Amino acid sequence: MTGTATRYLYLVRHGEALPDESGLSANGRRQATLIGQRLAKRPISLVQHGPLRRAAQTARLIAEQLPGAGLCEVECAGDYVPSFPLRSELPPEAADRLMGFLAQATPEEREQGPGLARQAVERFTGPVVGDHERHELVVTHSFLVAWLVRHALGAPEWRWLGLNQGNAALTVIRYAPGRLPSLLVHNDVDHLPAELRWTGFPPELRV
Repeated sequence: MTGTATRYLYLVRHGEALPDESGLSANGRRQATLIGQRLAKRPISLVQHGPLRRAAQTARLIAEQLPGAGLCEVECAGDYVPSFPLRSELPPEAADRLMGFLAQATPEEREQGPGLARQAVERFTGPVVGDHERHELVVTHSFLVAWLVRHALGAPEWRWLGLNQGNAALTVIRYAPGRLPSLLVHNDVDHLPAELRWTGFPPELRV
């Protein structure tokens, strides 16, 4: 069924994790609280999150500040590799590095990731059915945020590679009926103090 009302999709990468990724660090909990405060005045009706603990903890801390918003775990909001391009699809100057990165994926990841990515597109994108706009939050991981940004921009499937997301950074995409998706905000960390920004980025990208 074709959507008849606008969807505002808010995407947040989980807060900084502990070294063993078993949950959030103290910094990660602060980041989650601060992004929750930023979103508190938005009419978010649903908070969805991936199954890993760092995403679930972030989502709960945010949801505490969103009265009336539902909270649910969704497998396709998890941490996975969304696509495995052929070498011929990649820019020659980056192909060696990108193929080396993708080679680290397990056979299970190669089998499951692309299917979960398709489910995420079906569940989280596009206008919604109804008469009223909907505001939804997905607390997830860097790869899925990059995948959905790539999808919104109509870029090639491989182009999620190289799009890095900061911990507790905010991305917002609008899906309006009869219009192209609009990337309204990407990787915004204005809600974080200087000492909590740039975590989650590769060292060479931090400023």
